Amino acid sequence: MTVEHLNELLLICSLVLLIAVAAVRLSSRSGLPSLLIYLGIGIAIGQDGVGGVIFDNAELTQLLGYAALVVILAEGGLGTKWKEIKPALPRAAVLSTFGVAVSVGVTAAGAHYLAGLEWRQALLIGAVVSSTDAAAVFSVLRSVPLPSRLTGILEAESGFNDAPVVILVVAFSTAGPAEHWYLLLGEIALELAIGAAVGLAIGWLGAYGMRHVALPASGLYPIAVMAIAVSAYAAGALAHGSGFLAVYLAAVILGNAKLPHAPATRGFAEGLGWIGQIGMFVLLGLLVTPHNLLDDIVPALLIGMILTLVARPLSVFTSLLPFRVPWQEKTLLSWAGLRGAVPIVLATIPMVSDVPGSETVFNIVFVLVVVYTLIQGPTLPWLARRLQLGEGEEAADLGIESAPLERLRGHLLSTSIGPTSLMHGVEVGELRMPAGAAVTLVVRDGTSFVPSPTTVLRRGDELLVVATDPVRDAAERRLQAVSQGGKLAGWLGTGAQRRPQEGAAERGRRRGVG
Repeated sequence: MTVEHLNELLLICSLVLLIAVAAVRLSSRSGLPSLLIYLGIGIAIGQDGVGGVIFDNAELTQLLGYAALVVILAEGGLGTKWKEIKPALPRAAVLSTFGVAVSVGVTAAGAHYLAGLEWRQALLIGAVVSSTDAAAVFSVLRSVPLPSRLTGILEAESGFNDAPVVILVVAFSTAGPAEHWYLLLGEIALELAIGAAVGLAIGWLGAYGMRHVALPASGLYPIAVMAIAVSAYAAGALAHGSGFLAVYLAAVILGNAKLPHAPATRGFAEGLGWIGQIGMFVLLGLLVTPHNLLDDIVPALLIGMILTLVARPLSVFTSLLPFRVPWQEKTLLSWAGLRGAVPIVLATIPMVSDVPGSETVFNIVFVLVVVYTLIQGPTLPWLARRLQLGEGEEAADLGIESAPLERLRGHLLSTSIGPTSLMHGVEVGELRMPAGAAVTLVVRDGTSFVPSPTTVLRRGDELLVVATDPVRDAAERRLQAVSQGGKLAGWLGTGAQRRPQEGAAERGRRRGVG
């Protein structure tokens, strides 16, 4: 590649990114999932589109897809709140193991008996499409105000179920159906255990190190956090464990460790996650050959119907039998099993392994993902409202930026008062900050001033709080409490002020204050 070729490549890639960024705005207004637009961009510049680019390297697509998935899982883990997924862990663990097994079996049986596929192809398709896509789930949950108990289940499930599905797909691609199924189950359990141990260890060590080492530049913190998360994947995979589970668990620990410059780190990770999604979907759109999909449309629609209306609901309802989950929540969880790029990436594994009929498997998975994502994504908010599971707008968690002052043994906390924050109208003295912490500066309408105890805070204000090292966490918790509960937060025995118009049932459904 010459410098001239590099210039052309950079121009094309930057234009694709700009179009993809504009597509996010379009998808948010129309309700059309952005992943379909990215796939459309790849198809448009492919061999059947206006670009005429010929690309058929399934192995490269698989490798880059794995790399993108690592980044997406890391971004999702950093944004996952431990207080939300902790109660959901048992349910998510059962859905990610027993639920996956039910889904694979039912989908494979339907693909064999109803669509006429051979057992090996049917099992591959069943395994490939049984994984919910982390990118699709995290993207939808940003715009659908579901109760925290449901978002916790969906987030944890999408982060956990990639691991057993990858093991199944690799097993079916290399040797076909396992003769001794219990050996395969043992392998899955061992890889999950190793991946979990590696992810928890690296996440804890990384969080400890980041909290006790002051880096010379704030921009280094996001890079270091992402490097720790990616190292968890690599270490887990090299230890013959589940690297995907390792990176997700490590990112969850890092994201909940109250590290310095946490909002900047999440923003950096979110940007990398978007690049990973865009690149992965565009590449998959390039890989597919649209005129070869015609013969596989009917089988794809049939298998997708079996998966969506039978396999997924059956796996959810049977997996959650030991738990007291209302049927409305089970119904929503059944419909929220979104598929995205992950199944398409996994469908490249049998292609790389030269499994007979692997192109048919890929085409069926591609059509299935596109059609049923187009159906499920836009209708999920409507279903949540019909089941009365949507939540109204509430005070969002307060984003607090922390910068360590190592030699002064203190911290600078920077935060903004958002449009739904109950800190609006509170006097600085009414914040009742712990001893050792004080609001030292307020920026309002571009003007900064030192506040007095009677200064009334307003929406849009930016606050600079200085806190000594021992009370840093207490100061942050107090800011969070006032933001969500107002100036009476803590006086009523809870972190958040109860609103008079809310009934007891509604108060019980609201998120607690961290």
